[in-house]
Amino acid sequence: MSTQKVAFITGGNRGIGFETARKLGKLGILPVIGARNGAAGQEAVEKLNAEGIIAESIQFDVLNDADYAAAYEYFESKFGKLDILVNNAGISHEGEPFAAIGRPHATSGLSREALRDTFEANFFAVVFSTQALLPLIKKSEAGRIVNLSSNLGSLTLHSDPSSQIYAVKMFAYDASKTALNAFTVHLAHELKDTSIKVNSVNPGWVHTPLGGSVAPMSPEEGAESSVRMATLDADGPTGGYFFLDQNIPW
Repeated sequence: MSTQKVAFITGGNRGIGFETARKLGKLGILPVIGARNGAAGQEAVEKLNAEGIIAESIQFDVLNDADYAAAYEYFESKFGKLDILVNNAGISHEGEPFAAIGRPHATSGLSREALRDTFEANFFAVVFSTQALLPLIKKSEAGRIVNLSSNLGSLTLHSDPSSQIYAVKMFAYDASKTALNAFTVHLAHELKDTSIKVNSVNPGWVHTPLGGSVAPMSPEEGAESSVRMATLDADGPTGGYFFLDQNIPW
């Protein structure tokens, strides 16, 4: 079994996922990038290698059950464990958050396809792929599971007229992140007597294709919350919802 810590970052070939891989690599952790497109994953590895960071990649489509099995085989045969799982990959079919403000019929007019596709990628895929890899995380001395949520998943903030996100209503995306938060709470409870910690993070409003062009944060800044939760000490929290060191209300 490998003594070096190994991290798997889904959707790690670009944006927040790539910066998460970079930051973990600089800490001496081996980042393995999961990318839907194998060539894109390899290109990301080459960028990290050019910075002196040892990294690897595997093809991983979060909607493909066969990739779950292949990922399990890869980590089991090569490392005998998985120390860190960052469930970073996610989608939105509802445009940029800023553009969602005041959009008519944003909820009542949402298509079944958009709602179901969003939940498949942002919720069901995270649950099922985590279930598939959990036996390997249990072999780690201190497993860490980080679920990329959003402050848009907070029902408390969405129902508070004084909240900064009150007017930003993207029903499919928001609800998928709320459901993901529920998975965090339930899995953390199941694993509360183990050394594994499970947390949701809000990366912040990040300038990515999903976050939009007017978002104020860089992907590098957006990766910070994930890295903090991925490298928690033994006395760190579990079953929480964080932006950096701040608790977010459910």
